[in-house]
Amino acid sequence: MPRQRPANSLREMKFEVGIAPSATSSVLVSFGKTQVICAVTVEHGIPRWIKEQGAISGWITAEYSMLPYSTATRKSRSSMRGQRGDGRGIEIQRLIGRALRATVNMDAFGSRTFYLDCDVLQADGGTRAVAITGGWIAIYLAAQRLLRDGEITTFPLSKKVAAVSLGIVDGQALLDLDYEEDKRASIDVNLVMTDTCEIVELQVSGEKSALSRPQLNFLLAMGIDGIQKILEFQKEILFRMGYV
Repeated sequence: MPRQRPANSLREMKFEVGIAPSATSSVLVSFGKTQVICAVTVEHGIPRWIKEQGAISGWITAEYSMLPYSTATRKSRSSMRGQRGDGRGIEIQRLIGRALRATVNMDAFGSRTFYLDCDVLQADGGTRAVAITGGWIAIYLAAQRLLRDGEITTFPLSKKVAAVSLGIVDGQALLDLDYEEDKRASIDVNLVMTDTCEIVELQVSGEKSALSRPQLNFLLAMGIDGIQKILEFQKEILFRMGYV
C-alpha cells in the first residue's frame, strides 16, 4: 500500500506520562501504531565492575521486550523458551543503554542504578527508535524526581537524545518506517542523535542492495531533520509539565 504521508514526514507522536505508577517514572510513547512503555526504576547499588574500577558513579541499564500480543502473530516470551532473551532484543537493549548513557553525567547519580524497562505494546516498525526517544523522557523525569526529593544535588542530564528509523523502499528514501515499509526496505537505517547535532549511533544495513555515498548523505539529512522535530516534541512535553 502506498504511503499516505510525505516521504520526509513522521508518524503522529503521542506521550502519556505516569502510565506505570509504581515506577520512579514512566511514559507511554506512540509513533503511529507503534506503542512502547518506557519505565524507570531507581535502586541503590551499582554493577560490580564499576566498583572494581574504584569509580564513584551511577549507571543506566536498559531492558527491551516485545509483549506476546504486540505483533499480529503471538510472540512467545523468551522466559518460556528457557532463554534470557533473543539476539535481536539483547542488541536493541544495549543500543538503548548506550544512547542514554551518552547524554548523562553518571557521577551525579551517586551509587544508583537507573533500570529502564522498554516494553513494546504494539509493534508497527521503529520500536528501538521509539524506545530511545521515550526512554530519554523517562530518565529525565526520574532524575527530576530525585532532584526534587533531595536525593541528588546536581541535575545529571545535559543533552536531549532521540532516534528515528529511515530506509529506502521501492527506490525511495523514507523517514520513520512502519512495519510494511520496513519489510520492503532495501536499505535500513537507524539514527540516534543529540540536540547538539552529535550522532550517538548510526546503524546502516543493506538488506537487498548496497548504499551509495550520495544516498547516505541524503538519508542523514532527512534523519537529522526528523530528529530535530522529535526533539522539539520532547521539549514541548516537558514544557507542559513545567520543566523547561
